[in-house]
Amino acid sequence: MLPGTEDHPHARAVLTAALPPLGRPSHAYLFHGPAGSGKAATARALATALLVEGAPDPESVARRVEGGAHPDLTWVAPASAAGILVGDVDEPVVAAAARTPFEARRRVFVLEDADELNDQAANRMLKTLEEPAPFVHLVLLTSRRADVLPTIASRCQHVRFDAPLPETVAARLEGHGVTGDTALACARLGLGDARRAVALALGDGPALRAHAEGYARAALHGRLEERPWTALTEHARAQGERAEAQVEAAAAADLDLVPRRERRRLAREAAERARRAARRARNAALDQALQLAGLWLRDVACAAQGAPELAHHADRADQLVADAAGRDAHALRTGVQLVDEARAALRLYVNEELALEALAYRLARRLGD
Repeated sequence: MLPGTEDHPHARAVLTAALPPLGRPSHAYLFHGPAGSGKAATARALATALLVEGAPDPESVARRVEGGAHPDLTWVAPASAAGILVGDVDEPVVAAAARTPFEARRRVFVLEDADELNDQAANRMLKTLEEPAPFVHLVLLTSRRADVLPTIASRCQHVRFDAPLPETVAARLEGHGVTGDTALACARLGLGDARRAVALALGDGPALRAHAEGYARAALHGRLEERPWTALTEHARAQGERAEAQVEAAAAADLDLVPRRERRRLAREAAERARRAARRARNAALDQALQLAGLWLRDVACAAQGAPELAHHADRADQLVADAAGRDAHALRTGVQLVDEARAALRLYVNEELALEALAYRLARRLGD
């Protein structure tokens, strides 16, 4: 059995049957499942199994694969918030896949966040995926299978990874020093995404939770004079600025390596990538904040129906019970629908602050004291 597949029956069945020397591994796999479900660790274990076959020193191969130092393993991840660009795959993957292995019988290419391949990069990958050399194996990882371009997904064998149990994720968070109830709450609020659960528990995650909770509770109690949407928009703006700065810094470093006559064009392209990255990061932050606000309303509905133990916010039981007093669970579920509609509207590039303000007033009219 391939290490990392113990809790993933579909992945275990597909990959165990493909292991050398008796198995016939596919030329391309698409590992899909929630972030934190172990896709990357299993991809590294698969790379080890493929590269170690016939090696005179298997332990050395395993150590170098684990350390990312094996010459026949290429690991590609998005270099910035702009996603995976043509330059990220052209030479490291497309060109390298045409060259024979350095020391092993195979070459393995792993691409994290395959849903981040832009159209140009995906088009460059197509021929490699369609007609790879017999020694080439590609492993694409994604937490959002629906966002992987169909031309890419259709050329891979799909391998499913299941979401970890909240208790499992909570145990990991406790290892980072997060207290019990908060660890369980973040694990549940991650909705099966262990990476998101970690982000909610550490760094600026607690602040985001507080902003989303404040937004939902202000609508519930009619305290809109506090303008609770400004905290959400300021958080999202900071995330966008961080992503934009990351892209700009990477582009500035690259400009020093190109001829002077190309720099103006490349600078314009980099500026456009930075703007897109900022917009995407801002939208993602707002979407997550609204999702958390919707989950608060959902948990209040659980408390209103006498089932507080079902709440995701395991560390906010008293506040949930207080918010639920005298409220109609059906109306609260309607509030969750309003939040989901606002999340969909934000994907259409509406004005963020106006959208959040309008949602707050709708919620207050429907749910307010």
